[in-house]
Amino acid sequence: MKPYPLQLEISGPTALWTRPDTGSSPVSHVAPTFSAVKGIFESILRWKSVNVRPTRCEICAPVQFHRYAFNYGGPLRKSGQMKDGTSLQIFAQALINVCYRLHAEVDWNRGPNGEPAESPDGQCAPHAYMDAFQRRLERGRWFCTPCLGWKEFAPDYVGPFRDGTALCPTENHVIPAFLEMVFDQPQNGQRGSETYLRGVRVKNGVLEYKHGEHDHA
Repeated sequence: MKPYPLQLEISGPTALWTRPDTGSSPVSHVAPTFSAVKGIFESILRWKSVNVRPTRCEICAPVQFHRYAFNYGGPLRKSGQMKDGTSLQIFAQALINVCYRLHAEVDWNRGPNGEPAESPDGQCAPHAYMDAFQRRLERGRWFCTPCLGWKEFAPDYVGPFRDGTALCPTENHVIPAFLEMVFDQPQNGQRGSETYLRGVRVKNGVLEYKHGEHDHA
């Protein structure tokens, strides 16, 4: 059965698609990772019976990096900071004024034997998900609030494609190691070893997630 297509547009003042190799001073990729795009789609509507698979990202605003700093007060601070009740200042390289058109496909969430993980019926089939997704997207009704990488980076628009949005064809980048997933299953999985897409390119503003070779950390 052919997968059903999904698409949405998302934009906002700040985004950060963290490169795992940048450690405690995060630096953003130029475009959202596979798992980030999957999370954006599933923030609109999430069903256990289907799997949403990102296929394409169109960069619709010039890539602009910007220094971002914040005070962290969580459990990963140094012991002295924990004892004194002081914060850890973290610096990052984020993106500003971003806009993307995202594409995905939805199909059955299949088990190890290749069969649908849930019993097929009209209420949980991929085509029903596609219809429900479109209605929720147009009405602005979400499963949870979409974000642009980090939770504090809320978008200023999430919805159907807008007429005034255009692809930015001057964006060309090579991404040697592009984070794909951190879970052992595409749906309802557990945290496992990271998988990466190798040899990913942004060509004339377009990134294809299905191109490139897989690799495990």
